[in-house]
Amino acid sequence: MNDRPRAPELPAGFAWLNTDRPLTFAKELQGQVVLLDFWTYCCINCMHVLPDLAYLERKYRDQPFLVIGVHSAKFTNEGQRQTVRAAVGRYEIEHPVIIDESMRIWSEYAVRSWPTLVLVGADRRIIGGVAGEGNRDSLDAAIATALEEARGKGILAQAPLRLARERSVRAASGLAFPGKVLADAAGGRLFIADSNHNRIVVATLPDEEGRSRLLRTIGHGRVGREDGPAEGAGFHHPQGLALLGEVLYVADTENHLIRAVDMSSWTVTTVAGTGAQGFDRSGGNLGTKQALNSPWDLAIEGSTLYIAMAGPHQLWRLDLPMGLCRAFVGSGRENIVDGPVEAAALAQPSGLALLGNYLYFADSEVSAVRRVDLAEERVETLIGRGLFDFGDRDGDFGSARLQHPLGVAAWRKRVLVADTYNHKIKEIDVEQRTVRTLAGDGRPGTEREGHLALFEPGGLHAADDVLYIADTNNHRVVRLSLIDAGWREVVIEGLEAPEPEDSTAAGAPAFLTTARLRAGEATAWRVAVNLPEGAHVSEEAPASLRVARGSEVMLQRTILGAQWPLAFELPAQPEGAADLHIQVSFAYCNEGQGVCVPANPSWRVPVTFDRNGEASAELVAAVS
Repeated sequence: MNDRPRAPELPAGFAWLNTDRPLTFAKELQGQVVLLDFWTYCCINCMHVLPDLAYLERKYRDQPFLVIGVHSAKFTNEGQRQTVRAAVGRYEIEHPVIIDESMRIWSEYAVRSWPTLVLVGADRRIIGGVAGEGNRDSLDAAIATALEEARGKGILAQAPLRLARERSVRAASGLAFPGKVLADAAGGRLFIADSNHNRIVVATLPDEEGRSRLLRTIGHGRVGREDGPAEGAGFHHPQGLALLGEVLYVADTENHLIRAVDMSSWTVTTVAGTGAQGFDRSGGNLGTKQALNSPWDLAIEGSTLYIAMAGPHQLWRLDLPMGLCRAFVGSGRENIVDGPVEAAALAQPSGLALLGNYLYFADSEVSAVRRVDLAEERVETLIGRGLFDFGDRDGDFGSARLQHPLGVAAWRKRVLVADTYNHKIKEIDVEQRTVRTLAGDGRPGTEREGHLALFEPGGLHAADDVLYIADTNNHRVVRLSLIDAGWREVVIEGLEAPEPEDSTAAGAPAFLTTARLRAGEATAWRVAVNLPEGAHVSEEAPASLRVARGSEVMLQRTILGAQWPLAFELPAQPEGAADLHIQVSFAYCNEGQGVCVPANPSWRVPVTFDRNGEASAELVAAVS
């Protein structure tokens, strides 16, 4: 008699992502060994489990074994299919994910913490579960045993399930989930952590219209950790940036490294970290002998590099001349406790900014903005109360609430915060002890009635009364005037997304059409697409449009919830001929399926502009 409990069924009607059909133990999962990963996408420990899951998926890809993510949200913002879909793309998850409404599956499986992994045998009996990270080897052994036992009993399925997977849209901006941004006013440069392209983008500082020019990219664009010349260097989802003279420091987050880019020679070296995740909460070793744990942001003062170490819930510091790297703030216990730096408790610090004698940090898991008095070495909380206390409220410090902020920036005597899960930028007046919203309306978007909207902005930097925003899930950077609130999407001429490793994912050849348009006046354009029967354009993923004339980008727009056909206006052009290249990127979904397919139609349009030309043009593409 089998005394193992029977796995509760996965509920009908719950939303699925990354699979072309819902899955149940009674049907599709019969005879499969299934590993359920209970996660929430804010959680650093959940992020640390993902490489282990990817390893197991690769190892058993030819076996009847499947990982299923059960997304049981902590924050309100994480309970939406749109935001979970973005997280699946950002973390490059390849297994199916079910959205656990009201944490019903969590309750039925008696889960108590994130992440928790539950292994279900081919007979639908629960073999066991484990909480936390660092369990790859025990899971591997349990899966191998479960497969062997089921095969011996003759109950193992003949083959693994073959499911369709999501693929990312290649944004016209040339960026993919940019995490952090740094503006160098003195040098006239903008640095962008192009996180999911595994590279750093260096461009000129944008003008008031948001126009910029690519100077260079650092990194070959694939996951790697190679040092050396910029074009051959490797990164793994880099985040934080800090500049000291002509050396750019990079938090190479998923490599658990700190890298240095010599801007005079365009070479990359590793200055701290071993390349493997460390669990040391004290430090004290030199440079590449000191293991790090998910460094997320950087700030620099003199010869000291401060590191927001999200993994152990601490702030560290690196003495650059000596290379000594050690913990500075936080005991390593995840909580919100003020006081002396060694006794304070932090919760996934993810953003840093220096202002006066203080080091400010976004403490994301407690939805807080806090600061370290560098003279007294004490921690003080400005906004934030606890691990499960969050919201979206302006006002005085006592009543104000944030939701999982990831970035902070210093501006004059104030602190700006990327209130990430509220899709807002807020201003903290430290002297008046108040908070107010500068941009965003609390909903994912790109623009509403001319006002700036955002989608989980992750990084900020202010220079010369201008704020630069890494609008992460919209795959763009935004330039926002802190004087008059005027804003522009940054357009970087010469920047393109790296070619995908999978050649089948490359864009289709451009459609060729011709047009004769009116010179001297703006012209109205419409872009339409004919989709397969039963498909619709996704309103949950951003679409983007770029119109180029040679190397000149004439127009670039990112639109979330776009109305189709897409309409745009091309500025007035002089008489003559022009060869336009028009790129559109979006995702479309089939009814009743949890998989959306990227589409990147483009057109080559030789245009003649004269005084008798048409006032409008229409482009149509068939997408299969």
